[in-house]
Amino acid sequence: MSFNKNPTIKVSPEQDWCILGWEHICNKIEIAIAQINKPQLNIVVECYQGCNIEEINSVLTAYFTDCTIITSDNAMKSESQIRKITQPDVTDDRVFGILTKLRMNDFFDVDKINTVKSELSKSKGTSIIVGIGASLLVEQSDLIIYADMARWEIQQRMRRNEIDNIGIFDRNETVEKQYKRAYFVDWRVCDELKKKLIPKFDFVLDTNNPKEPKLATGDSIRSALDKATKQPFSVVPYFDSGIWGGQWMKEKFDLDKSSNNFAWSFNCVPEENSLLIEFSNTHFEIPSINVVFYKPEELLGPSVYNEFGAEFPIRFDFLDSMGGGNLSLQVHPLKEYIQEQFGMAYTQDESYYMLDAREDAFVYLGINNGVDAHDMIAELKRSQSNGHIFDAEKYSTKWSAKKHDHFLIPAGTVHCSGKDCMVLEISATPYIFTFKLWDWGRLGMDGRPRPISIDHGEKVIQWDRTPKWTKNNLINQFEKIDSGNGWVEEKTGLHDLEFIETRRQWFDCKVFHNTNNNLNVLMLIDGKQAIIESPNQSFEPFIINYAEAIIIPAKVGEYTITPTKKSNGEKIAIIKAFVKN
Repeated sequence: MSFNKNPTIKVSPEQDWCILGWEHICNKIEIAIAQINKPQLNIVVECYQGCNIEEINSVLTAYFTDCTIITSDNAMKSESQIRKITQPDVTDDRVFGILTKLRMNDFFDVDKINTVKSELSKSKGTSIIVGIGASLLVEQSDLIIYADMARWEIQQRMRRNEIDNIGIFDRNETVEKQYKRAYFVDWRVCDELKKKLIPKFDFVLDTNNPKEPKLATGDSIRSALDKATKQPFSVVPYFDSGIWGGQWMKEKFDLDKSSNNFAWSFNCVPEENSLLIEFSNTHFEIPSINVVFYKPEELLGPSVYNEFGAEFPIRFDFLDSMGGGNLSLQVHPLKEYIQEQFGMAYTQDESYYMLDAREDAFVYLGINNGVDAHDMIAELKRSQSNGHIFDAEKYSTKWSAKKHDHFLIPAGTVHCSGKDCMVLEISATPYIFTFKLWDWGRLGMDGRPRPISIDHGEKVIQWDRTPKWTKNNLINQFEKIDSGNGWVEEKTGLHDLEFIETRRQWFDCKVFHNTNNNLNVLMLIDGKQAIIESPNQSFEPFIINYAEAIIIPAKVGEYTITPTKKSNGEKIAIIKAFVKN
């Protein structure tokens, strides 16, 4: 089957300019400096957490021998001070922290900043300030180069013990600890600063592939981001193995055959995924969340932007347990709980859409009749403390699952996808807030017991979601909305407690859609291929293959979807998600 693992946004011909390799990059920067034609210059190389700042600094020092090079960490607070101010957000919990309200300025020592600024004011010639927060060390910058970094690449570097978190030396810590600090603190402060710099930067540096650094103009990157808000586009999916992972994605998407399994695919989580910008000579990688930061209202629509700000609230991802094992028995926090405990504005309401399932596949969903809450929690805690086997079927209802079933999972609902399921998970974005209750006694991929969060979970479980209520509210809540010659549209959820709505459409002809000024995310869930087009030719035709997640920006308005010849005249199906009005 066809599945595009490297979707791109093409730059316009007039912006088709990208330089490869450190020597050529430095030469271009040198030319840009000469064109400014000032006797005293401050050049800023602002870096995202995860960039190899030592390498960037070394390259610039070797090339610009007549320039003063200053690294931003010279003006940072001490490691002990940074650990102290971030500890309330990092917390001692193994998994969860609190979304920080710190800003990049808080990581710097005021006296040290003033010292750097004083040195710069006295400096003659060109000074280059490099590192995280570098832009804060100058009164005025004459050239801003932004070194960005994709979060998936950051995580790979963490696994290889190659990078540190902001202001501390911790590359030899566990990935779990580094990721938690980055998620709750580092990425938040970097993103807050990035939002201010996107309209200003002169060049963007892509060092995701350390063997092939790339430089593009700020105008070309902004142009591509703007283009993304006016047409359908996809972000770059990534795939990862897991303790319960399966074989379906490996086979269907032509993934690495040497990998034991693939459990996850984030295929539409802009906070985590990358955007590939296509130049004539290369692909340039940036975090896809940059589209949200640069043009949030155009992408999301005014009502979604008003409610969520510059955040992408809808997530599509895959959970593959085909030939694997059960996921953990788990529950997600209620909205009030996630706000009070973790500083998150909304919670992870979600659903499982069965893209595929083997015979005897199942999910756990809800609580059995007659369950005593105290007994269940006591049993879970015994299982955690002494290896006692928790009897999941005694407490949580087990439902059979087949292809195209849709299980709705509002926050507070105990749930678990069983083995032999291929799940399209449609949910709100804050995926990290999963309270695992029972994990079948397994060790994680790192050989350690996986984190269990019964103390959090017991505070949010909704004990009244018993079989009758669950069946009547959460399983296959299909409702025919409309139909015509060759098509039918159904509402499939989500539940009234959840802010996302999903629609499924079966068709064998051209069908018409309208974003109605609201972000759409869709996927082809049955059939081989379709084409998305603009009735007024406002964007180029866009091919969508089976299982690809597509973002339709609110600004697109009207669009059509038509099966291609690959679908052989058979009915195909899409599922579309949007935020309820």
